[in-house]
Amino acid sequence: FQGAIDLGVRFVETDLHRTSDGVLVCFHDDALHRTTDGIGPVRAHSWSELQERDAGFWFAPHQGFPERGKGITIPSLEAAMEAFPDVGFVLDLKEAGFEHDLAAFLKRHGWEDRVIVGSFSDRRLRAFRKASEHRVATSAGPGESLAIFAASRRGRPLKTRARALQFPEEFLFRNLADRSLIEAAESLDRQVHVWTVNDPGTMSALLDTGVHGIITDRPDVLVDLINTRGTREP
Repeated sequence: FQGAIDLGVRFVETDLHRTSDGVLVCFHDDALHRTTDGIGPVRAHSWSELQERDAGFWFAPHQGFPERGKGITIPSLEAAMEAFPDVGFVLDLKEAGFEHDLAAFLKRHGWEDRVIVGSFSDRRLRAFRKASEHRVATSAGPGESLAIFAASRRGRPLKTRARALQFPEEFLFRNLADRSLIEAAESLDRQVHVWTVNDPGTMSALLDTGVHGIITDRPDVLVDLINTRGTREP
């Protein structure tokens, strides 16, 4: 997070899991083994157990493992949002069952206007919207997104509770986030975001199309491109 924020990004994206004792944590994988020195699902561990794991264990940007043993741990969502109060968060619900916990957490901290909540599950998103009483911005789920795309192609009105439409770079070898979709979204004051884009040529093409946000593993590449173009950051 710190590296991206130092570059000037205004939103960061993270996947969410819940520990066995109910702490919401920022972690991509369902299990620990790929990026830490631990094993097993995140949900099977308590918060204190996760804090014993080395989150820099397998990080190898060039040669060797320079971050091992440096005290890097898995952050809680609370710690991340407290550390970066001026940044928005895109939160991906990776598992079912803690939609109410997240809604209550955001309300308790007064952070309902700092996030966009998304998921690969339409059911999960519906559950979260209900739990949050529609006070928190959400993205469209996969089924909802395809329905919106189809409606834009047929010239039909878009109907969605989502505040943002987040599409993959390609779906079935087709770029979904074209100008017609963006114009349809803008007519409803909705934004279009595209993930996960790391190629500068693709980034440039998407910026030309008018997307409002690009989710990337390479914020440095995107920020350099935006600065070169003189484009307002997405």
